[in-house]
Amino acid sequence: MAYNGVTVSGSSTVMPLVESCAEAFNVQQSTYHVSVSSGGTGAGITNIAEGRSDIAMASRELTASERSRYGSSFKEFLIGYDGLCVAVSREIYDDGVKSLTKDQVKKIYSGEISNWNQIGGPDREIYVIAREQGSGTRDSFNEVIMGKRDAELPGVDEHGSVETGNAGVKTALVGSRQAIGYLGYSYVNDNSLGIVDLDGIKPTIETIRRGAYPIARKLYLYTFGEPKPGAKVFMDFVVSSEGQAIAQEMGFVPI
Repeated sequence: MAYNGVTVSGSSTVMPLVESCAEAFNVQQSTYHVSVSSGGTGAGITNIAEGRSDIAMASRELTASERSRYGSSFKEFLIGYDGLCVAVSREIYDDGVKSLTKDQVKKIYSGEISNWNQIGGPDREIYVIAREQGSGTRDSFNEVIMGKRDAELPGVDEHGSVETGNAGVKTALVGSRQAIGYLGYSYVNDNSLGIVDLDGIKPTIETIRRGAYPIARKLYLYTFGEPKPGAKVFMDFVVSSEGQAIAQEMGFVPI
């Protein structure tokens, strides 16, 4: 029997979109079956380069080190846009912290600001949440807010935690009365968190699509070499009108 499985791995930000597309795709046809797993952008890139996955999900572009390690055979496919939202515990938001500057966020993660009362909030220590190493979301945040992808984060080390995946960050934020974290736009469409304006700009579909929101980013699928037939058919589905409707329904910004 011909091999008809298509394996996808990588970014937890992109996963809800690709998983929903895979469910629809698998129902509509029986030639191929798409299976999706997470693990972070870096893991997805490694998996396709080393032959363990057919497609990688990525919430950032390839790094220079990935290109130098594996060569120039990567193929890149834009599938949507996302905003990386800065969120605070609901109690902190309701107590008045509804807008922050990039500099204030940087100072929180660098440990220079450690109490909410330093930026108009209650007298409560800031619990600082970051994503795990290898996360494209962490890389995007560090690059825009901290100035470099491999920035040290003393605020997290001293009074915070590192969480795995957007869902882990959301759970930690909801479970705290004094936290700050960052997560993809598709994870913040309920009222459980306080989504702060960043440099006075709200993350919305419009501000993300036109790049006005400070941490707007492109979402990708990658293959290593030309995509296999099943991978190509599935990626075509993701960027089709049906796939992009799923993207919008999931809280992503379509291309």
